[in-house]
Amino acid sequence: MVRNSYAATGRTPFRSDALATVLPLSTTQDDDFEFDFFDEPDEETITQRRGPVRPPQGPKRAPRGPRRPPGGFTPILRLVGLIAFAILVVVLLVFWIQGCQNDAKSNAYKNYMADVSAIAKASNQNGRMLNNVLVTPGIKQSEIVQRINGLAQQEQQNVQRGESLNPPGHLRDAHQHMIESLQFRVSGLRGLANAFARTTKKTDSAKAGAVLAGQAERLSASDIVWSDLFQAPSSQILTQQGVHGVAVPRSQFVTNTELTSASTFSDIVKRMQGASTGGSTSSGSGLHGTGIESVTAQPQGLVLSRDTDNKVVASTDLRFEVAVKNTGDNLETKIPVTLTIQKQGSPIKQTQTIEVISPGQIKTVIFKNIDTTGVFGVKTTLKVDVTPVPHEARVDNNSYQYPVIFSLSA
Repeated sequence: MVRNSYAATGRTPFRSDALATVLPLSTTQDDDFEFDFFDEPDEETITQRRGPVRPPQGPKRAPRGPRRPPGGFTPILRLVGLIAFAILVVVLLVFWIQGCQNDAKSNAYKNYMADVSAIAKASNQNGRMLNNVLVTPGIKQSEIVQRINGLAQQEQQNVQRGESLNPPGHLRDAHQHMIESLQFRVSGLRGLANAFARTTKKTDSAKAGAVLAGQAERLSASDIVWSDLFQAPSSQILTQQGVHGVAVPRSQFVTNTELTSASTFSDIVKRMQGASTGGSTSSGSGLHGTGIESVTAQPQGLVLSRDTDNKVVASTDLRFEVAVKNTGDNLETKIPVTLTIQKQGSPIKQTQTIEVISPGQIKTVIFKNIDTTGVFGVKTTLKVDVTPVPHEARVDNNSYQYPVIFSLSA
């Protein structure tokens, strides 16, 4: 049994026969004891002697620098940058294209309105020339017919110029109304020429005046069509399209509606009949004359007196209204009226013109924007002169003087 224990531990036992020579055995039980003078320490004792067990350490590393993105992240950044740059290019390209489109659109409207403006200017000039023909003293029938037909031909050229234009899409309807306006003017002028051509010395002047006024209504209608159906809608369209700085031209053919009235045409026929029968070259038979009816300072409402001093309030809206009457039997035209205020140095002077005035009619001529500097508080003279018409016999009522004192309050 002892041998078996040593065999299990791998140790070399003492021989019992050797030990027996030194020590006597007291009992037989001693054979069961093992003697091991070299007992191995247990695991805990070994551990305390050795100290704590440290895990193995690898080689020391140098301090780490800033972390770099993984090698696969750099291409992604480049791709994102390229995409952002492409988006920027597209956005800038879109804005550039829109800017070019806006410039092209504005230029289209601007060029079109410039062409229309040239047509309107020419048509306006024809209207003024018609006024001059109608108020020309002593004009004969053949001459008035010829000159009005010439104006109709010029206006027909304006129609053709208008039809050759290519308006922007939004203005096509308004453009057609502009053409209609010009066509009304051609029709009205031709109608006037034909009506004047049918007039003879036996024609009733009142009936002839009514016929002529009916033809002239086309001229007035043309101004309404231009204003309401071309000018106003075109201005609205330009605003809607965001086109700024482009003005829609105005066109006014009839500048003096009184010239197109039946009574005025009746007087023109009378004058024309007198000239065609060898009468006065200035007008028909009868008296000629004009006269000053009154001079009123406004807004004060002071009717000036020629015999007493007139205290006139020199306000910012000061104006003088001069009433002139046709005292003769004939239509009178192009009559200059002059207002003069005497003062030290150069006098204050203004002139207005009465285009046409029928027999017995009173026309009011207004003088405003009066610069009264240098005339305050002193007595001065205001003078009104109406230029005598041809063959006017009485001229003593064509010029009056009024003593006035200008002040800041009444």
